[in-house]
Amino acid sequence: MAVHEAQGEPKLKRAAGLTQITLFGLGSMLGAGIYGLIGKAAGELGSAVWVAFLVSMVAALLTGLSYASIASRYPRAGGAAYVTQMAYRRPMVSDVVGLAVVCSGLTSIATQSNVVAANIAETFGVGAPHWLLAIGFLVLLSGVLFRGISESLWLNAVCTLVEAFGLILVISVGVSYWGNANLLEFPPSDGGGGIEGPVALLVMQGAVLTFFSFIGFEDMLNVSEEVKNPERTMPLAFILAILAATLIYIAVSITAVSVVPWQELAEAAGPLTLVVERAAPWFPVGVFAAITIFAVANTALVNYVMASRLLYGMSRQGLLPAPLGRVHKARHTPYVAIFVLLAIVILLSLLGDIAALASSTVLLLLMVFTIVNVALIVLKRRPDDKPGKFEVPAIVPALGALSCAALLIVRIAEGDWTAPLIAGGLVVAIVILYFVTGAGDEAVSYTHLTLPTILLV
Repeated sequence: MAVHEAQGEPKLKRAAGLTQITLFGLGSMLGAGIYGLIGKAAGELGSAVWVAFLVSMVAALLTGLSYASIASRYPRAGGAAYVTQMAYRRPMVSDVVGLAVVCSGLTSIATQSNVVAANIAETFGVGAPHWLLAIGFLVLLSGVLFRGISESLWLNAVCTLVEAFGLILVISVGVSYWGNANLLEFPPSDGGGGIEGPVALLVMQGAVLTFFSFIGFEDMLNVSEEVKNPERTMPLAFILAILAATLIYIAVSITAVSVVPWQELAEAAGPLTLVVERAAPWFPVGVFAAITIFAVANTALVNYVMASRLLYGMSRQGLLPAPLGRVHKARHTPYVAIFVLLAIVILLSLLGDIAALASSTVLLLLMVFTIVNVALIVLKRRPDDKPGKFEVPAIVPALGALSCAALLIVRIAEGDWTAPLIAGGLVVAIVILYFVTGAGDEAVSYTHLTLPTILLV
């Protein structure tokens, strides 16, 4: 099932530069979540919501630096699945890791397609059924992906600039309010006295919530095979995207609690819309709603690109059927993977509410990040593994693994066992699929391959 590139076989096209891939990463981080996340985070941390973003940025930067180092070593599609195969040499681990990431992408795409449909219908008064609008959106996305990576990244750049404009608008109209609020006011306990639980625990819970505002690592790593000079470009893009997202998030959170009391912010259906209404009543609310559509669409686009490249890369490893690794001769895109994903996400979008499934894939991503951080430690300790052009000390992936594992434990300990049970069920299903399909028998073994041979796999 493993695919070796024959002479003349079409390949993915290296078309992305530093600006495009940085915007791609920033777009995946600035996605639609922040527009509602501020309210949820304010409910947990009060006006100290900016602290949660700062703490989660540190955790995200550790894992981001690990991914940057990995991209410098192995700039190819397949992402976490490829890295875990190189580190652990266990196809089943690679299969679980890769398909866990794919599951997260699928639930995100399906969820965002329904959100886009609902927003289009409400904002522009479109009378078509929501399911039809959602399918139309998904078909349009698949067409862009099939057309080429350049077109996908340019669309992402446009969406990223629009959603960044929306967040910068919030900061611009509300910066004059800075200083109006106590930025370290935590929610009181149920009895009205003191803080509910230790501050450290509150901050940790808030960090779990906000950490997922930074997770564009897999999205970026999976397009590294289509980036020019990826050994140098990818690490810089990772760092720039995380730092830019951090500055925007902290500024937005400070602005939000300065303009609107955190108690109101926590109850608002559209927290940032409320901030704009208070700080700039002259600004058309409809425009801000349209900006939200771009943000949601961008989240779906980035996840679609990531998932298609991950399926392609896993196929090249022999972990998935060979047709998923086919590249279109003219467009240089993994067209089979793109259209297989289209069929799956259309089905998921028709199922309606998949919130529980989406919550479970969040746990799977934390598991994946922990495994990938440890994989980098393994690779760094292996004498025959060639270092990349961007190396980090072993303490970075070690702390990255610990922080992701801690966030995973905190998330599970919140008390709702629905998501953990679904996540466990997905892992079991992936393992069963692995044995049923015989992927382990046909997967490429890298144990005795030299580096030049590996690069031809």
